[in-house]
Amino acid sequence: CPASLAAPLAFTMLQRTRIHKGSSIFWGNASLDGQLSHHLEGLNVTQVLPLEPPEAWARRQKDVTTYLQYFRDLVRLFYKERPINYTQNLGCHLGCLLFPNGTTQSFYEVTLNGTEFLSFHVPNATWERRWPGSHTVATFAERELMKYTTTTQDLQYFLNTTCVSILQAQSARTGKLSSRSHAPLVLGLILGTLCLLGMAVGIFLCTGGSC
Repeated sequence: CPASLAAPLAFTMLQRTRIHKGSSIFWGNASLDGQLSHHLEGLNVTQVLPLEPPEAWARRQKDVTTYLQYFRDLVRLFYKERPINYTQNLGCHLGCLLFPNGTTQSFYEVTLNGTEFLSFHVPNATWERRWPGSHTVATFAERELMKYTTTTQDLQYFLNTTCVSILQAQSARTGKLSSRSHAPLVLGLILGTLCLLGMAVGIFLCTGGSC
């Protein structure tokens, strides 16, 4: 039908982090044009589609595990300094769309306990608060994320250029997945973790009255 023909190609990534009494639990997935390509559970990320040879993929897995472990260790450290006994659920949803007329749209949204928290304005690489009303953690996280090129310029490049190039290659191959798609997917996961880390640090510091 015409509506389905006009549907855009999409690359999306969803990541959830649950923090409770200093422990962090990770879950997420990535999909390319509606096909599940990667799955994250705990510290284990697997490629559902065979996009990369086993030896190369093993190196990617190690990179992701390193970043997630770094996140987990920092959360544990902050918890020892400022114990928080309630659960926090952090989430990020990012990706890009390629429409039939060639136009594109990219997005990055962050939630805290199911409520919109921050969003990334891709055109000018800035973070914007979405939490209703004032929120010290949102203010702190926004300020911290704006300090680093990894969570501003690198993220902008990933969403505007790398992500879109995946979809353009997908479109040119008339539905066949590119064998080069894996690296950007892993990069997106790492960038997502770094952004959530800024939120997690803010939760601990601001709860202790240090921001």
